[in-house]
Amino acid sequence: MGAVISRNTVITKKAPEKAFLVTVATKRSQPKAVEDSTAELAQLTRTAGARVVGNTVQRLVSPNRAYYVGSGKLEELITLKETTGYNLAIFDDELTPLQQRNLEGALGVKVIDRVALILDIFGRHAHTSEGKMQVDLAQHQYLLPRLAGQWSHLERLGGGIGTRGPGESQLETDKRLIRRKIQRLEARIEEVRKHRTLYRQQRQRQGIPVVALVGYTNSGKSSLLNALSRANVLVEDKLFATLDPITRRISLPDGGTALLTDTVGFIRKLPPTIITAFRATLEEISQASLLVHVVDLTSHNAVEQCQTVETILAELNIAAKPRLTVLNKIDLLLDKSRQWDEDSALDYLSNWPGLAGKDTLLASALAGWGLGRLRKEIKQALLGPPKAPVRTAAKWLSQINNKPPETPS
Repeated sequence: MGAVISRNTVITKKAPEKAFLVTVATKRSQPKAVEDSTAELAQLTRTAGARVVGNTVQRLVSPNRAYYVGSGKLEELITLKETTGYNLAIFDDELTPLQQRNLEGALGVKVIDRVALILDIFGRHAHTSEGKMQVDLAQHQYLLPRLAGQWSHLERLGGGIGTRGPGESQLETDKRLIRRKIQRLEARIEEVRKHRTLYRQQRQRQGIPVVALVGYTNSGKSSLLNALSRANVLVEDKLFATLDPITRRISLPDGGTALLTDTVGFIRKLPPTIITAFRATLEEISQASLLVHVVDLTSHNAVEQCQTVETILAELNIAAKPRLTVLNKIDLLLDKSRQWDEDSALDYLSNWPGLAGKDTLLASALAGWGLGRLRKEIKQALLGPPKAPVRTAAKWLSQINNKPPETPS
């Protein structure tokens, strides 16, 4: 029987953790890239449910091997703990187990890195058994090399009497258990992968083409899936709101149909463990007949986001796959003082120097604009891949004159 809560019981909500963000910029780091990465880390932190109370950036030739930051910055972080009250320190790069242990000892707070933060968000947003397995695998792969920190007090004793036995054997037991867990998860995910392969073969025999939505996280892929398929997929203004792959049937001109797949969005510094763990899911992208790269045109660093997508597509060996580019969220570029409909908006933005081009479409998934042309272009691309080489969105966007044309009266 469950616990009974009386009418007078007050349920208190746990206060969010207070996070302080730390970034090291090397000589190769561009100032704008560092600024964007720090801003993105803050958005990830808020998505995970913590409150950002401050951030700092230190320029070093390379991160300190023992503490990631230099000794002066470490003292500053200790002082800032008193003034900001942070109880969580988040670092923008993956920390080594040694760095994490040393920082926690020096700062006296929980220390995590960008990888652990992303894995935490993935854990929150995985709802299917497959998604949970993939996140579980990535988390265990991340945890394994960090297990020794649980028993670092034994190492500091220097070995000898009192350091052998339970502690050491417990560490080895934990490692063995995690390795077995990883093996079991890999075996189960391999079964999922085989099932997906059989399902894809069945679709191929039926002659149903597959179109995969790719793009940076929060670019509007789920909104576009909803708009094209009239699905009811969760849409949130958060990073990684969609984690589990979702496939819906869409109609094409002249009675044709295709399957449209939406999966996890990409992000800069995406951990290799994520790519490995989500191999079965990402194969949905690699086996698609056509990629639709969804770009958030309103993002001030859209070019860098596109470069990240291109890099990951290259890592997956699918950069040359036939592709359309959809410049999404165009409704947010328009003057709010006047009324716009689809025709007037598309006509106006098509005059933006360089904005409209072959294999590139303007759209607003939220407003439902540009979907007719997108369906036509998908149908045309599926009939036969364009002979011209794929023009990457990053190179194309970098050539755009960012000054819009005059608003029509």
